[in-house]
Amino acid sequence: MQTLLQLIAILAVILGTVFSVLGVLGFIRLPDVYTRLHATGKVSIFGVVLLLLATVMLTPLGFGKGLVLIALLVIGGPATSHAIGSAAHRIGIPMKRAIRDDLGALEQNQAGE
Repeated sequence: MQTLLQLIAILAVILGTVFSVLGVLGFIRLPDVYTRLHATGKVSIFGVVLLLLATVMLTPLGFGKGLVLIALLVIGGPATSHAIGSAAHRIGIPMKRAIRDDLGALEQNQAGE
């Protein structure tokens, strides 16, 4: 049973590292704050959750703490990304090659009324 848990933990570490590296590459390569938030907010959260899952499997004393951290990351990650994106839009950071801007159109309609 211990060997199976170690294999699952090793797989989780490898997958978590791959997701984290993809998040960093997305942060470096993508053109603006909005697309960078997608890479860092989604991909990196999966990487950290998988690394925490590996930690939970290998250290029995950290089981409860690890699950609480995973829950907080899953709940807080999207809210944080949304808040950063909303703040970036409100201070006027432009989107690169934007196809449509629903929030900008809504703000223009409210300003015109």
